[in-house]
Amino acid sequence: MTEARNTSLPPWPRAYAASGASATLKQLNEDFVVTELPQQLPSGEGEHLWLEVEKNGANTAFVAEQLAEAAGVPVRDVGYAGLKDRHAITRQWFSIYWPKGETPELTALRHPAFRVLRQSRHVRKLRPGDLLGNRFRIVLRDVSGDRTAVEANLRAVASQGAPNYFGAQRFGHDGGNVEQGRALLAREIRVRDPKRKGLYLSAVRSFVFNEVLALRIQQGLWGQALPGDVMDEAGRPTGPLWGRGRVTTTDAAQALEDAVAERHASLCHGLEHAGLDQARRALVASPVDLSWQWPQADQLVLSFALPAGAYATSVLNEILRATEPDRLSGNESAAVDG
Repeated sequence: MTEARNTSLPPWPRAYAASGASATLKQLNEDFVVTELPQQLPSGEGEHLWLEVEKNGANTAFVAEQLAEAAGVPVRDVGYAGLKDRHAITRQWFSIYWPKGETPELTALRHPAFRVLRQSRHVRKLRPGDLLGNRFRIVLRDVSGDRTAVEANLRAVASQGAPNYFGAQRFGHDGGNVEQGRALLAREIRVRDPKRKGLYLSAVRSFVFNEVLALRIQQGLWGQALPGDVMDEAGRPTGPLWGRGRVTTTDAAQALEDAVAERHASLCHGLEHAGLDQARRALVASPVDLSWQWPQADQLVLSFALPAGAYATSVLNEILRATEPDRLSGNESAAVDG
């Protein structure tokens, strides 16, 4: 793909042969259940009130706003470790800065979209990335296709992992966040909101990462180390999250990444001057305790855990083609959206 001036995203390749099967994803909120795996649990003491919340059909930012209003604090005093899907049932932790006074009993809060399961105090605020990962239970409905091929890909993913692509939700509708990020880096637009600016820049970095991963898949090199690769703590090869700083890969790995950087030169050059430091991300997502069952002939239920930052729907994409209901028109739209 040439420079990302088109808002549509390229059809990044799969690692495994397509099963030819299809299914409906998130037909009901309870079809996509996510449980956050925290780095730690609250200690019982400290200036921050931690809340474990179960939400149903609401996004994380909305719940944070409602908690801030209920506690009578600015929304900036509410923290959370990660954004969770709206069209799902999810459990995650929030924190509220509450250093003085009587502790509010927020487990008594009643709201149609969420409930507070428990609360306790802790010494620090929750910040983005403060989680080990997430556990998923996913119900796929209207499954059609070759069950043998689906299970072959499930076994392959269980043993070898899946490409750690950033999911479609990172890029916005039809890749619009990437186009906005390109325009921002080219100084064609100005974005004053720091959160929105960060969203656009993150989409561009994620796009470049996916392009590197796609090239490695095309060359049959996505799950194995190349000469000069940078490995993560789990011994997996990593790809670049572009930014300023010294390139850490060498040899063949650096040559491959340089080829992608040359193809998207203005994006990579812009990211280097946008205040973002270079970082790395694992190329392989390894589901933990992946299991599956067929409660009905056209229904597949999956259960697995993923480390923080990995997308469940990038795993699904290696198994079958999943489509979500179009929430606007009521029709089906092809979307694999972590």
